[in-house]
Amino acid sequence: MSDPTTSPYAIAALRRHYEKAAADEAAGEKFYQLMASYDQRDPVVLGYKGAAEAIKARDASLLEKLRYVQAAAHTFEQAVALNPQNAEVRYLRFSVETNLPSFLGMSKHVEEDRQMLIASLLKHPSSGLDAAGFQTIRNYLLKHGKVSAEEAQKLNGVKS
Repeated sequence: MSDPTTSPYAIAALRRHYEKAAADEAAGEKFYQLMASYDQRDPVVLGYKGAAEAIKARDASLLEKLRYVQAAAHTFEQAVALNPQNAEVRYLRFSVETNLPSFLGMSKHVEEDRQMLIASLLKHPSSGLDAAGFQTIRNYLLKHGKVSAEEAQKLNGVKS
């Protein structure tokens, strides 16, 4: 059995990969290659695999984009089905779906995920998220204007 802290699929490592991949095409390709070989059923790791597929779509040729977006949607379905209450999985799907063009009709879970994320963050530290996951999700929602002023005030009042 491998040590989860040194595994290439350790959550902390995947968070760093995702952050880098979101900003850089070469990092996106590296992240995709790492995640393409993942074949287990951990919902959070599957969520990162879905995110890697979505990033691959961003950087793919026009003809390949839809294939990767559909693969990401399928992977997110699997991850959410395995653990519907996992805020990190919902955050990953939310961050992808809010960036998809609306004409694709593939952003069906945005409001559901947004509400679930806010509720989870407001329950922190009893949310099931570690401090880093809490900070990442809260910062994303606040920085990208995904919450109302009232929601932002409440989220800013929660200590990590």
